[in-house]
Amino acid sequence: MAVSIADNDLDDDADFAETHEINVTPFIDVMLVLLIIFMVAAPLSTVDLPIDLPSSTATPQKKPDKPTYVSIKPDLTLAIGEKQVKRADLVAALDATAESNPERLVFVRADRGVAYGDLMDVLELLRRGNYRMKLVTLEGVPDAPTQAPASGAARP
Repeated sequence: MAVSIADNDLDDDADFAETHEINVTPFIDVMLVLLIIFMVAAPLSTVDLPIDLPSSTATPQKKPDKPTYVSIKPDLTLAIGEKQVKRADLVAALDATAESNPERLVFVRADRGVAYGDLMDVLELLRRGNYRMKLVTLEGVPDAPTQAPASGAARP
């Protein structure tokens, strides 16, 4: 609030009275921009299957246009993309989709809880079907160890 020092009877403060209203136009503009950003980004953030992947320090390679993922869940069930398949039908199901993947390259994702032997069994099935495989890991895990534990060290 302003105080007049001059001793006159003119009311100059009435012309420049403070308004106590919030200008919501910039707020609405920001909200509309955020709405558009979320509408564009939401379809891009879909996850196929909830799998806890291990971390890796390797540099990521470029993915093909339409990769074929074989996922091993913690309960050892297998899935091609989002469709569950039986272990015995894995190669036959991949052969049915082989025309979309002429290189016969398969990305294998396994949950962190899957034992090494079970992962190797699935890799052996894919090798028998003449598929090339790449293991997929989760990158950027904040609490992942940067070095492998020493050979005599106990694992947590």
